[in-house]
Amino acid sequence: MNNFWYAILTIWCAPESIDCLLSKLSKSLRMKKMMLIATIALAGIALFSCHRDEHHLPGSDGIVYLDIPDSAYSFYKVSQLSDKIFNEQATLGRVLFYDRSLSINNSVSCGSCHKQALAFADRVQFSAGFENRLTGRNTPAIQNLANRSILNNPAMTRGASGRLFWDGRETNLRNLVIRPISNHVEMGVADYSAMIDKLGELPYYKELFNDAYGTEEITVERISDALSVFMQAIRADTTRFDAFIRQKGDLTALELEGYFLFQSRYDCNHCHNVINDSYFQNSFMNIGLDNPYTDKGLGAITGIKAEEGVFRIPNLRNVAITAPYMHDGRFKTLDAVLEHYSHGIKNDVNLDPLLKDPVTNGPLRMNITAHDRQALIAFLGTLTDMNMITNPNFSDPFKIK
Repeated sequence: MNNFWYAILTIWCAPESIDCLLSKLSKSLRMKKMMLIATIALAGIALFSCHRDEHHLPGSDGIVYLDIPDSAYSFYKVSQLSDKIFNEQATLGRVLFYDRSLSINNSVSCGSCHKQALAFADRVQFSAGFENRLTGRNTPAIQNLANRSILNNPAMTRGASGRLFWDGRETNLRNLVIRPISNHVEMGVADYSAMIDKLGELPYYKELFNDAYGTEEITVERISDALSVFMQAIRADTTRFDAFIRQKGDLTALELEGYFLFQSRYDCNHCHNVINDSYFQNSFMNIGLDNPYTDKGLGAITGIKAEEGVFRIPNLRNVAITAPYMHDGRFKTLDAVLEHYSHGIKNDVNLDPLLKDPVTNGPLRMNITAHDRQALIAFLGTLTDMNMITNPNFSDPFKIK
């Protein structure tokens, strides 16, 4: 052994045995290992904190940071190897949904019109677009776009389809989510390549796209896919009514009476099947809103005369918080909706047979009493999903400092 190192070891261990040498060497190695782990951990924290760096983003009123979790939220809770990827895609979709950079002048996002606290509807008759011009139809709620069977296998969400929008003009959700971005009133993007370049300059998207799709490449297809995965994760299935039908909760006497009236006397459930909570469970019909038509609805898309004045029958989950109602937001309250069915149905050649009087063949007059209206509205209130409208998984991740 080199005389220098022998002297050092002798001083370090003397007058103890060689066991002392081995013990101290072991302790030294353990200390170095702990310091290395601590260094790696601190580096990891620093690396993640970069994901939350403060930025002055386009369209913001101040310094903004992106508040997302250390790991992906559990948007899809099923035991498959692909779970993490779908959760990462939903996380990316959530950021895109709330990012104003998807509009031409960085002024609005999808979340500007689809507000979580309102079941992703809006509390106005018509929503304002990027230049404050108003949309032509009322903003619908976003919920239950994925059927329960699809949720058991997130890979199936790619094929989820059905007639979408009030007039059924789209049948694929991935196509639907892009339409508002390019709409000349809503978000105004005419050049997707310019939008992609803009997103590429933002500091957080490279990591998000890489986590979701394996590379940092930003494409329109990936944007629409991530948005659709996020939107299909939005579920309204933990309402008081859902607890009641699962025998895990109770309704009040007035709410139970309203449920009975809904199911039997007024046969509302024929069109609004509240047991089935899927967005796609309902069809389209003419409910006698106008004659002549101010909006031809489905008929304007198909060109079929018999489908003029026909619109989607909405799912009633969260209906108590999604006013105003109808495709044009004409009714400000649920009571006004019930008044329409009581006395306001207009006669029309395309009026659905369910809303025609079997004796006179004219428009049905339900004559819903004041008490029955109160009971029906109480029941409809049990369809509100408080978890969905407060769940941080679906909240705006952009925070102003």
